[in-house]
Amino acid sequence: MTPKTGMLALVLLSGCQQRAAQEPSSGNDEVTATANVAAPSPPANEAVSNTNSDARAPLAEPTGPIDPNSTEAAGQVVQHYGALIEQDRFAEAANYWGDPDTAAAFAKQLQTRGLKHLEIGKPGDSEGAAGSIYVTMPVSFYGGSNRSAANIILRRVNDVPGSTAAQRRWHIERIEWKA
Repeated sequence: MTPKTGMLALVLLSGCQQRAAQEPSSGNDEVTATANVAAPSPPANEAVSNTNSDARAPLAEPTGPIDPNSTEAAGQVVQHYGALIEQDRFAEAANYWGDPDTAAAFAKQLQTRGLKHLEIGKPGDSEGAAGSIYVTMPVSFYGGSNRSAANIILRRVNDVPGSTAAQRRWHIERIEWKA
C-alpha cells in the first residue's frame, strides 16, 4: 500500500460510523445497506460504471481507492446524502443534487413524511445517453414506523469539451418513489 492510498483509506475509514442497532426492516429485501457515514463536502469529481444490478445484495464497502468514474463513487454520493439527511443537514445535502430547487422540494417531502434514515441497495448498471452516464440506486427512506422505497437516479456528464467539473461529478438527478 502506498502512502497515498494508505492516507485515503484512513480518511475513508475515519469518516465511517457503524450503526449499533438498526430499526427493524419491513421485509423489503431490495435494500439492505445502511447509509450512516459522516458526510464530507461533495467530491469534486465522481462517476459510474457497474455491471452488477442485483439490488438485494448490500452496497459493498470499497477495498481500495475509488475511481471517480465508478459505480462505487456514485454510491458514495448516496451514502453522504443519507448521512446528511440523518443529521437534518438538508442545505448541505442539497449540494449532492444537480438542481437545488428539486433538492429543497424533496427535503420537504422527507420532513413531512418523517423520513430521516436511508438504506441503500446495490447500484444498477450504468447507462449512457446523450453524453451523460446514469445509474440507479434502490433505496429505502425510513423513520419511526414509516418506510418508503425509492430509486435515486444519479447522473454525470462524460468528459466532453465544455462540460464543467460540477457536471462531471456524480450528482442526484432525481428520486422516484416506488409504488
